[in-house]
Amino acid sequence: FRRRLQHRFVFGVASACARASRRMKVKVVSRDEVEYTRERRSDVQKVHRNLDPKLHPMDKAKECKRALNAAKMDRMFAKPLVGALQGHADVVTAMAKNPKRLGQVLSGSADGEIRLWDVPQQKRMASLLGHEKAVQGIAVAPDGSTAVSCSDDCTVRLWHMQESAFGGVGSQAATTYEPVSVYTAKHGFKGIDHHYRTSLFATAGPAVQVWDQNRSEPVNSYEWGSDSVLSVRFNPVEPDVLGSCGTDRSIALYDLRTSTPIRKLIMQTRNNVLCWNPMEAFNFTAANEDCNLYTYDMRKLDIALTVHQDHVSAVLDVDYSPTGREFVSGSYDRSVRIFSYNGQRSREVYFGKRMQRVFAVRYSGDGCYVLSGSDDMNVRVWKSNASQQLGTLLPREKHKHAYQKALLKRYAHIPEIRKIEKHRHVPKPIYKAANLRKTMTESAKRKEQRRAAHSAPGTVSFQPARKKKIIKEVE
Repeated sequence: FRRRLQHRFVFGVASACARASRRMKVKVVSRDEVEYTRERRSDVQKVHRNLDPKLHPMDKAKECKRALNAAKMDRMFAKPLVGALQGHADVVTAMAKNPKRLGQVLSGSADGEIRLWDVPQQKRMASLLGHEKAVQGIAVAPDGSTAVSCSDDCTVRLWHMQESAFGGVGSQAATTYEPVSVYTAKHGFKGIDHHYRTSLFATAGPAVQVWDQNRSEPVNSYEWGSDSVLSVRFNPVEPDVLGSCGTDRSIALYDLRTSTPIRKLIMQTRNNVLCWNPMEAFNFTAANEDCNLYTYDMRKLDIALTVHQDHVSAVLDVDYSPTGREFVSGSYDRSVRIFSYNGQRSREVYFGKRMQRVFAVRYSGDGCYVLSGSDDMNVRVWKSNASQQLGTLLPREKHKHAYQKALLKRYAHIPEIRKIEKHRHVPKPIYKAANLRKTMTESAKRKEQRRAAHSAPGTVSFQPARKKKIIKEVE
């Protein structure tokens, strides 16, 4: 009986094993040794990874932690200041970049001197001498070898910068240039800009005047009820369209093809300068005395597209990036800020212990750097991305930066990461002034709400911030 039980047990186990062997699937990992062997010691060891999400349940948590570390490292390595171009003897009042050469910048000061800088070498290449009073504006022609400047001495001067055989300007030693032509008027000039395709240039003074390089008198003149015009800018996309800011708190648009003004916008406070978006022909941004910047669509001036806030004093200059996605502004509060073209708050703020009021700002031709001219007689060069790594990057470094950027974009909604990304240290005067402005704004808002609550329905109308500063539009 025992032998019979043993025989049945052994037979059952054998049959069960046979059935299991028929059902079992064996997967064999086969890899070529050559593909996973390093050719040199410096090569990266190749590792096979199975990306099945079931095998990595903590993958999202790891990525979130990496994004948090990337945000912290981004702020740790934020060293925006590249260098300072020193040598001016008075306040830097105007700047212009060369459209044909990335490394060349012109800066004018209140003593009448204009300097041509080699930004990569951080040295002066030439001095343009001729103005007797403060330089109010500089513009470079599309060919890159001709520049025009205006001053309070009632003259506009045309400069020709000779090229060397190696693509630079002049020799290694700094040279001095004399003006090729001088255009005189009975009044001082406040601003100048050059046409993007022809030899025409426009000046701002008692009126907007259009000049030709080959003629000593203005070709055309526009007047529309303002005592004086503060600045003028040509549209880079539609070069025959230009805009101006006047002392009567107006923004006026003109078209050279019709020889008549197009339309005019009057605001509550004065605009100092405007700048056109190089990628969107109808949009421009105006720097205002009320500490804000306003972006408008020239087809619909009765409401602003965006109100850009963060400055605590008058905004004196603005310039767009070549991509049209960002712009830089300089203010009387001694700071430089970078805004997104549709962002209400600044993405970055730059300042220095010795930097004073900023009168001129410019984006570099490649969009990687920002230049600012201030009251302390210096032209400073900043990185547009504060934590950007300079120099030649290895492929692994490029991949790492791209991966960290993608992580920050993916997890930007997490409060810890958003707080680190948005927080910026500012000087104590700016911090106190910002808090004071915030208190005043909230108080005015409460007053408006209480007035509406204690008034008859429909008697008090609310206006959005994009429309509140506009008085009227004239056509």
